[in-house]
Amino acid sequence: MGDKKRGIHELYRADPVAADNQLWGRKSDPLTRRGFLTKGSLVAMSTAVGASIPFAHLMPSGLIPAALAQADAPFEIPGKEGLVILNDRPVNAETPAHLLDDRVTPAKHLFVRNNGTPPATDGIDVDAWELSFGGESVEQQITLTIRELKDKFKHYTYQLQLECGGNGRSEFVPPASGNQWSTGAIGCPEWTGVRLKDVLKHVGIKDDAVYVAYYGADVHASGDPSKVPISRGVPVEKALEDESLIAWAMNGEDIPAMNGYPLRLVIAGWPGSVAGKWLKKIVVRNQVHDGAKMTGTSYRVPCKSVAPGTTVPDDEMCIIESMPVKSLITFPKSGIEKAVGQTLALRGHAWAGDRDVTEMHVSIDFGATWIKAGLEPAANRFAWQHWSAEVAFTEIGYYEIWARATDSAGHSQPMVLPGWNPKGYLNNACHRIAIQVV
Repeated sequence: MGDKKRGIHELYRADPVAADNQLWGRKSDPLTRRGFLTKGSLVAMSTAVGASIPFAHLMPSGLIPAALAQADAPFEIPGKEGLVILNDRPVNAETPAHLLDDRVTPAKHLFVRNNGTPPATDGIDVDAWELSFGGESVEQQITLTIRELKDKFKHYTYQLQLECGGNGRSEFVPPASGNQWSTGAIGCPEWTGVRLKDVLKHVGIKDDAVYVAYYGADVHASGDPSKVPISRGVPVEKALEDESLIAWAMNGEDIPAMNGYPLRLVIAGWPGSVAGKWLKKIVVRNQVHDGAKMTGTSYRVPCKSVAPGTTVPDDEMCIIESMPVKSLITFPKSGIEKAVGQTLALRGHAWAGDRDVTEMHVSIDFGATWIKAGLEPAANRFAWQHWSAEVAFTEIGYYEIWARATDSAGHSQPMVLPGWNPKGYLNNACHRIAIQVV
């Protein structure tokens, strides 16, 4: 690889927009990825890939040349370790199950789910970061800085689950569009901030309030500043729960840049998309919020069960609220070998949206029989619960360990996929790992 090609590739990893601008001969502009191929940019791109490009005029603007995208150096996310990259524009990455074994998810292992381009936050004055309040049903349209939030309101720390609504999407058949998450779009760190309800009480909510929603500082993937990448919300009742936070810290430190630094919402138990990152504005609405990714099929499932592959009209799709009961085997790692007759210790986590997990079982015979696991209470409401069990194998061969949680309403995880939906949301089928007994 020549110096020019190596330099462009390194620039792509550090700053994809700047790399595109260099290749395409555009002035650096973090808010736009559009442009037109010029003679100068064609020369630059040809030099970078080491050959002429006969059909360069047909190449979509903003596309990374495959010769660069397939270079040996891996794509990395600063501050993260071991995550599997599903998409780099916008960045989306999940955590393998065995790396989620910590009782409190460390920052380096919290998944990344972005809808747009994060704002530049290096070197900002965090205390001066502003959060404004508006909407039809707010009493005062005011702005508070992070310093004012810290000074005016009591601080709270909770361990709170955060899960992408599409976690498990890769298992749906027929396939659903979107990031093909397996099981790793989940985490449960400790968050510190102020209660959303305390701040809303200070601002004032009118009697006709229906929804509370957010806007962030991230930029639409197209680079068009007039477009909003995502703006979602929750009913007022959910927003006013004690555990709904405006947070500035995670595990006692600054929130990671890719997870919303310096300020974000944390509204647990519902899809992580309602917990807005890089928080800049909160609106109190007198109607169901209609921001980006609140309408159409986004974060919605059919109101009634449908056959796989069915086209469902938008008006027959219902907004996802509480996430379903779910569990994860975090130890051991799938694929290990174990000697016949030896006991194998198992552990993991379980969670159930707005509810509690009341029972946990594991199976080594594909669900024919189940062994009850030990289950701990949650650290606080909306924290996941830790479980443990022991199993033994009396014969040599291939085994699968399945995990199944049951919630406080009596709902258990299905052994096969739950109801199909067009966007592949809410897959809570039993997690399973492979064991070779020798």
